[in-house]
Amino acid sequence: QVQLVESGGGLVQSGGSLRLTCAASGRTFSSYVMGWFRQAPGKERELAAAISNGGGSTYYADSMKGRFTISRDNAKNAVYLQMNSLKPEDTAVYYCAATAKSWFYYSDFRGYGYWGQGTQVTVSS
Repeated sequence: QVQLVESGGGLVQSGGSLRLTCAASGRTFSSYVMGWFRQAPGKERELAAAISNGGGSTYYADSMKGRFTISRDNAKNAVYLQMNSLKPEDTAVYYCAATAKSWFYYSDFRGYGYWGQGTQVTVSS
């Protein structure tokens, strides 16, 4: 099992940056594909970015390409989401999640069996 705790959210002005951190417990962190999801009020949860267990493959939703960067440090049991050029529409609760399935299934929401509690990101205009 793995337990996930997000941090780094907050209030930032449009155009600003934030770095989210997801700290994971457990000895097998490096075996999990990790994802950052987000959910805005009244909207469905969406996959923002994902990274393979070794970090060699990444995925970004179209609206985040070129602005967000996902990375991981398996030695520290952590995954990060660097968010630059933030926009008001990026306002959401951001969740870290882990799946034991292979990278082929990174977009399958149902495969993510472990979730953090979420961290609020608010971007003011």
